[in-house]
Amino acid sequence: MTRRHLRYAAPAALLGIALLATGCSSSAANDSAADTSPANDSSEEHAHSDEQRVAVSYEGGVAVLDAETLELVDEFDSEEFTRLNAAGDGRHVFVTTSEGFQLLDTAEPTLTDLVVPASAAGHVVRHAGKTVLFDDGNGETTVFDTHDLAHAEGELPEAVTHTAEHAHHGVSIELEDGTLVTTLGDETSRSGAIALHAHDDHWDEVASSDQCPGIHGEGTAADEAVVFGCENGALLYQDGEFTKLDAPDTYGRMGNAYVSETSPIVVGDYKSDPDAEGYLLGSVALIDTAAQQLNVVDLPENVRFTYRDVTRGADDLAYILSTDGSIHVLDPETGDLVDEFPVIDAWEGPAEWQDAHPAIIGSGGDTAYVTEPATNSVHAVDLRTGDITASVELDHTPNEFAVALGEH
Repeated sequence: MTRRHLRYAAPAALLGIALLATGCSSSAANDSAADTSPANDSSEEHAHSDEQRVAVSYEGGVAVLDAETLELVDEFDSEEFTRLNAAGDGRHVFVTTSEGFQLLDTAEPTLTDLVVPASAAGHVVRHAGKTVLFDDGNGETTVFDTHDLAHAEGELPEAVTHTAEHAHHGVSIELEDGTLVTTLGDETSRSGAIALHAHDDHWDEVASSDQCPGIHGEGTAADEAVVFGCENGALLYQDGEFTKLDAPDTYGRMGNAYVSETSPIVVGDYKSDPDAEGYLLGSVALIDTAAQQLNVVDLPENVRFTYRDVTRGADDLAYILSTDGSIHVLDPETGDLVDEFPVIDAWEGPAEWQDAHPAIIGSGGDTAYVTEPATNSVHAVDLRTGDITASVELDHTPNEFAVALGEH
């Protein structure tokens, strides 16, 4: 396995080609997981902008909002369907397009011509000062130093790459000691993960596991415990070893991990019926990485959500935006719902996973942002009180969004 250093040049401006459906659904789900680790303010962030920003995608474009007031700062033309992932440097957001990962500078703001080429741009993970991209089309992982991305002016910084044996819908993360943990699979199936350590110009295997069918999603909890979702539970990597955590059901799929790096407990979406129609879910998996245990909590009938509707926030609690229009507050330690904040009107699940539907994302502090496509609105919500502190009605229907905050 060859370890390469690449330097990217700025390509020509992107063509307006509609992005093919290469993303994830809740049955081949989008992983907010790579996007949901709370991130605190960083000095890097303030070195570039006195104001935090929120990026919102809509059909044919991307809007940049002021994170405090939600006032529109600027908007840019893009493709019909794009996905957004924070780069973790407090300034940039990666816009996944048919050309690859395009860098949106929210501080300027400008949709730059800087693109990491990818045949099927997939997950973006931020951890330990690294920003890691995965190309589903060829199985290539690209690792940037997050600090270097923050200073990208005219060209992308040098990157380290790893290419999987087979292309697949995957995800990678680099740990603090330089270990690269990446998924295993091919075009027809996915089976597990492998941990690799860089040695000169190649990668040496540290550990591997093939006990995670349909592996999807990634999240890193306290003490750098990495969790991946499986179709029959979860796969834990910690201290150089993989441990399989079995689901209580024969089919028990976790596809997305919602994490806080100060909590040992991972909250995962959970599905026990492989034949269930639609994308609404009614259960969560609670994975205690310290005790190496997985438990399933069935939510009340009025609490239904999709992969876009869970985030972590204040006091390491989990916040579930339900179809009843309320944010339901879950204590991961007990599995109990401890509060409820009505924020938007009731809504129905999407017909297709890409369809615009309400979503929630945390800011890394006491604020979360909620989209309400039915009114073309975005709201800022105080997670301690449930108060809506700011709202904006856009000229377009909001779909996905990302907060341009730095990582821990």
